[in-house]
Amino acid sequence: MNPYLITAAVSYLLGSIPFGYLLVRIFTGKDVRASGSGNIGATNVARQSPALGVATLMLDAAKGLAAVLMAQILSSGPHQQLIMTTAAFFAVLGHLFPVWLKFRGGKGVATSLGAFLLLTPKSILCMVVLFLIIAVAFRYVSLGSVAVAAAFPLLAWAFHEYRDARQLGWIALVSALVIWKHRQNIGRIAAGTESRFGRKVAKAGSSV
Repeated sequence: MNPYLITAAVSYLLGSIPFGYLLVRIFTGKDVRASGSGNIGATNVARQSPALGVATLMLDAAKGLAAVLMAQILSSGPHQQLIMTTAAFFAVLGHLFPVWLKFRGGKGVATSLGAFLLLTPKSILCMVVLFLIIAVAFRYVSLGSVAVAAAFPLLAWAFHEYRDARQLGWIALVSALVIWKHRQNIGRIAAGTESRFGRKVAKAGSSV
């Protein structure tokens, strides 16, 4: 059977595990989608419980990393890097559009960081630093998320953390999807109604 199809299917299923939804349901009995932004990512989960928010962040990153590690173990040869990149993309896709929640998932930042940690470590390090600088300076989590997503393909290209154009294409597509999932946040930033650190705005948008 085609290794790319197997990798895509298993990675999607791993990525689609809705940790934020499950943690809030198990520990509080609530549906995280019914509060805040309605998102299952760590930022919205943290509004219910900071501890659960941290756990969600770590688990969402871990499932992306697990998909790539699986692909690395099960593949070899000249196509290994491309198969691993395929795993990373479909893990993020699973998080964004989980079949278990009628394809309403998170926004992909944490899962993307975990999924590409082995493949593009220099880019990921730069993205974390860039996110912290922007988020602290402007007090917008979503702005930091959009900025690092936009920078990701450029960083991967600059550090040459790819072997052929197809890998760079997967990276660019992940970035485009993450930015697209933040489109409402972008609109609120432009309108001045997006939530900042320390200030609540109605229907504030979760970012991861």
